[in-house]
Order: sequence, then C-alpha cells, then structure tokens
Amino acid sequence: MSSRPAAGDTARTAGRWTAAIAVLFCAVTLLFAYLNKARCAGPPFTPDGRSLMFDRVKDAKVCYSDIQFLWLGRDINAHIFPYVNGDITADGTLIGGAVEYPVLSGLLMWIGAAGVHNDADFLLHSALLLAPFALLTAWMLGRLSGPAAMLWAVGSPLVLYAFHNWELPVVCTAAGAVYVVATLTRYSLRTRGIIAAVLLGIGFCLKLYPGIFVLPLLVYLVTGGDEVRAGRVRRRDVWSAVLAAVSAVVTVALINLPFALAGYDGWRASITFQQLRQADITTNSVWYWGVRPMFGDLPGSEASFQQFVSTVSPALVMAAFVLAMWLGWRRFQTSGVFPWVGVSGAMLCGFLLFHKVHSPQYTLWLVPFMVLLEVPWTAIGLYLLADAAIGIGVFRYFYALGMTGSADLEGNIVQFGVWGRAILLVYFFFAFARARPRDPDPVPVVVRRATGELLPVGH
Repeated sequence: MSSRPAAGDTARTAGRWTAAIAVLFCAVTLLFAYLNKARCAGPPFTPDGRSLMFDRVKDAKVCYSDIQFLWLGRDINAHIFPYVNGDITADGTLIGGAVEYPVLSGLLMWIGAAGVHNDADFLLHSALLLAPFALLTAWMLGRLSGPAAMLWAVGSPLVLYAFHNWELPVVCTAAGAVYVVATLTRYSLRTRGIIAAVLLGIGFCLKLYPGIFVLPLLVYLVTGGDEVRAGRVRRRDVWSAVLAAVSAVVTVALINLPFALAGYDGWRASITFQQLRQADITTNSVWYWGVRPMFGDLPGSEASFQQFVSTVSPALVMAAFVLAMWLGWRRFQTSGVFPWVGVSGAMLCGFLLFHKVHSPQYTLWLVPFMVLLEVPWTAIGLYLLADAAIGIGVFRYFYALGMTGSADLEGNIVQFGVWGRAILLVYFFFAFARARPRDPDPVPVVVRRATGELLPVGH
C-alpha cells in the first residue's frame, strides 16, 4: 500500500494553510484599519466624551467613522439599551436609544459602548468586537476560494471600512451561508440549506441585504443543487425550499419580536428613518450626481426629485432582482445547477446601483463575491480604484467645501468614483450571474494513467 497522501487530503491540508495565511494577513490589515480610524480619536474630550480633534480632522485626514460619529446622537454615550424606549420625531430625529439599523447591529453598538465613557474607547471596543467576524470571513473565503481570499484579507476596502461602520458581522453571515452549503457535505442538502437560511436571516437582522439571497437559495434547493448531477436527490425538492424559507422567516421573527414587543415605537423608528432618508450629497449614489441636475433649481424641484427617487429606485431594484433570477434560471437550464451564489451577487449589484443610498462601506458586501466567483482581476482592480476615489475623495471633497467653498478637483474625483462604480456594477451584475466558483486549488492537475492518482503538472 502506498504511503503517499491522497490527493483529497493534500488539497484539504493546503486549503487549511491558505485559510490560515489569509487570517494572519487579515489580522495585520485590521490593525492598520483601526490605526487609520483612531487618528480621529483621543484626548482631550468634551464632557460628553467626544474627542475634540474629531470635528477638526475627520475629513482632512480621512479618518471619519460612523462608529465614532454615532457615539453621540443615539444615546450610545448614555448606555441606553436600544429601541425599547426609543422613537423618532416628526423631523426624523431618533431619540431614546433608537438607532437606524436593524436590531442586531443596534445590540452590537450597545455592547461596544459597555463600560466606556468616550468615543475613543468606544471605537477601540467596537473594533475588538468586530474584528473576529473579519477573521472568520477570511478563513471561510480561504477554504472556499484559496489564494483569492487575500483580496479580502489585504484589500483596500478592509483598511478603509473595517471599522467605518458595523459591516463585518453581516458580511460574515453571508459568507457563512455559502460556506455551509459548499463545504458541509456530510450533511444533506436540505440540512445545509436550512442552516444557510438561518444565517441569512441573522444577516437580515444585522443589515438587511442578506435577506435577498434567500430567494436564489430556495431555487437552488428546489432544483436539487449540485447533487442533481450525482442523482442523489429528486429533480424538484420543494419541501427543502419550504423548510429553508420558514427557517429564515422564523429566525427574523424570533430576533425582532422581543424588541417589537418591548418597545414597538423604538423598533419601528429604525424602519421609518430609512424610509425618510433622502438621496443627497452624502449618499454617493447615481441619483444625486446623475438625476438631481435634471430637476433644476426651481421651487419644488427638490421635493419632485425626492418623490421621483422614492418611486423609481425600488422599482428598478426589483427589476434587477427579477433579471438576476432569470439569468440564473437560464444558466440552470444549460448547466443543470442553479448558480445561487452568482445570482445573489448579481442581485446585490442591482441593489447597490439603484438604491438611493450607496455608502462607501457597502464595498465590503461585494468583496466576498469577487473572491468566490471567477471574474476578471482587471475589473476588480478598476472597481477598487473607483471605490477608493469615493472612500477617500468624498471626505476630501467635504473638507474642501468647508474650507474654501470650491472643490472642483475633489468633486471630479468623487464623480469618477460614483460613475466608475456604477459602470462596473453593471458589468459585475452580468459577470456574477454567469461566473463559475473560483477553484480553491488553482494548481493544474493531470491524471497518471497507471494508478489514476492526481498529480500536479510537472511532477
């Protein structure tokens, strides 16, 4: 009997090493990400714990973060438990501990503030709370896609946005759903689908967007997933999809219900806040930079513009979802497998393109799909360039406007970022829908005829 390790064991060992290296590099990147944001924080502090330097340098040094900013204005500094006693005023101001995010993100904000009395410590504690989610994401992407996971681990988005907002937990849940379906093959497809649906439900309670991935997951389950090719499941498995759908809904209900019962007004305030949010200069969307000038500056033009966006934006988002599902169905008809990950990525592109708000940190949502799916690295590089133009340029733009009132150069950089991202989102929409999963072990292999043993080329 040969003592040579089996090809599968060798691949698994290599995959673990790749994932471990990605985690190591990710940890270093997270340190730089924290230090970047911490440039805005530190003594002296105002009586309510705000760093005096924050308002002076946050735009000039591009070290602004929502984490530090929201230390004030949401009663986080007062350590009020979120939502329960909250509400929203007629002018859209959140009060009494209400925050604009779904309940699990609000809970993380409250935990991050426990025991601290200034925004610098809040930023540090929040970073320590969020970092494990980035490391776990790096591990999963390393196991799923091999060296491509370094895009997540050392890419510019993690430096710019890891501690800009509370995105890392929700990205982890979305990546976790893919990981469960793709790797836990010792369990049935039904079991994996239910676990993935629960993870997506948890993600929905963090930042909403993973909820849109439930639909392509359900179609994947109905059509039998990858196992159809091996003949191990029925061609149509509706019951698995039903159980997964119920699992996602129940997860969302169980997480939200205690908050809704304890303080409905505060819980509902987060939804109302997002409904009232307008497409303005802070939202970095094509609506403000592309459509707003068409309405002119006459009296009532701003109201007309906002009404137009409120109507057209959700309609286009839904149309993008339908198109993504159709593209996925066409792929299924030719390949026999519904590309639920690619369709999910396409749906996310449609959402980012047409939603009235496109915050810079949303790029973290997109990066795992760039890792998981075989899309050109040139396109990825161009997207990251456009993203950096937003992630850095928009703060320099605000700084220049505040200092001189004129910011032509900075405005052009921002517009390059806005339109560069928009064009590439259209590209990635179709590229994701037709892309294959990345091979976690890209080393070419050949089969030795005598034994059937897989060997690397050149062995």
